[in-house]
Amino acid sequence: MSDILDISVVIPLLNEDESLPELEAWIRKVMEENQFSYEIIFIDDGSSDTSWEVIKKLKKSNPNVKGIKFRRNYGKSGALNTGFAATRGNVVITMDADLQDNPDEIPDLYKMIMQDRYDLVSGWKKKRYDPISKTIPTKIFNWATRKVSGIDNLHDFNCGLKAYKSNVVKSIEVYGEMHRYIPVIAKAAGFSKIGEKVVQHQARKYGTTKFGGWDRFINGLLDLMSIYFMSKFGKRPMHFFGLWGIIMFFIGFSILLFFAIDKLWLEGHGATERPLFFLGILTIIMGTQLFLAGFIGELITRNATERNNYLVDEEL
Repeated sequence: MSDILDISVVIPLLNEDESLPELEAWIRKVMEENQFSYEIIFIDDGSSDTSWEVIKKLKKSNPNVKGIKFRRNYGKSGALNTGFAATRGNVVITMDADLQDNPDEIPDLYKMIMQDRYDLVSGWKKKRYDPISKTIPTKIFNWATRKVSGIDNLHDFNCGLKAYKSNVVKSIEVYGEMHRYIPVIAKAAGFSKIGEKVVQHQARKYGTTKFGGWDRFINGLLDLMSIYFMSKFGKRPMHFFGLWGIIMFFIGFSILLFFAIDKLWLEGHGATERPLFFLGILTIIMGTQLFLAGFIGELITRNATERNNYLVDEEL
C-alpha cells in the first residue's frame, strides 16, 4: 500500500454500534465504485456500548479500516484532532457516524478539493430533519459566526460532513469544543479558499442524538468569542491586555493627579470623601492587573505545552 492515499475518512463516534456496519459498507461501496485508495479512521470517544468490538470486526473484513479507542470521553474536538494526526490521504473527509451524512457526497467533495483547489469545503444541510429545538439555535449560531468570522459564504459551520486538503488538517489544532469553528480556525491559519456544497441530510436511523440544543448554542457563542480573541491576540496578548491596562492606569493616574493638584495648590478639602477619588484608585489597580495579565499571557504563549494529550486505550 502506498504511503499516500486519495482519501482519508475520519469518523468520530460515541455509542454508535448499530450504525457502524452500514456506514462502513456504504463508504466502501463509494470508494470502490470511484477507484479511490482510501482509509476509514474510526475514533471511539469512550463509548460504553459495543462500538469498539464492531470496529474490530470491520477491520477484519476491510483492511482499509483503522480504529483509535480513547480511554474515556474527550469530546468531538479531541477525536477529530487525533484522527487528523493519523490521516495519510491527500483529501481528508470528516463525517458523523449516525448515518445522517451521505457518503455519496464524497466524490464531489474530493473533486472540489483536488480540481477546484479549495482548501476546505463545508457541507450545507439546506433541508434538515432535526427537531426545532436544534434547528433554531443552529440558525442563530451560524448567523453569529458569519458576522464575527467574516466567512459570509458558509451557511452551516457545524455540519459534520467536510472536506480538507491534507495540509489544512496538519496545520491546525482542534481542542475543547472548537470543532464547530474549524473553518474559522483554518482561515486564521491562512487557508482562505473556503467553499460550500449543499449536501443531503438524512434522518437519524439508530439511537438518539448526543448533543443538546440551547446549551450547545450558548457554549458555541462562548467558543466563538475565544476563537475571535485567539485569532487576533493569541500570539500577542500584551497588545490587548497591555493596551487596556495602560489606558485604565492613565485614567486613574489623571484622576489622582487632579486631586493632588487640588489639595496642594488649590487648597481643596475632602478629596477622600468623594467617590471619584476611589474610582481613580480602582482604575489604577485594574490597569496594573490588566498589564500584568498581558505580561503573564506573553510568558505562557512562549512556553506553552501541548494541549491535546489524549489517552489512547487501543489502536488498530
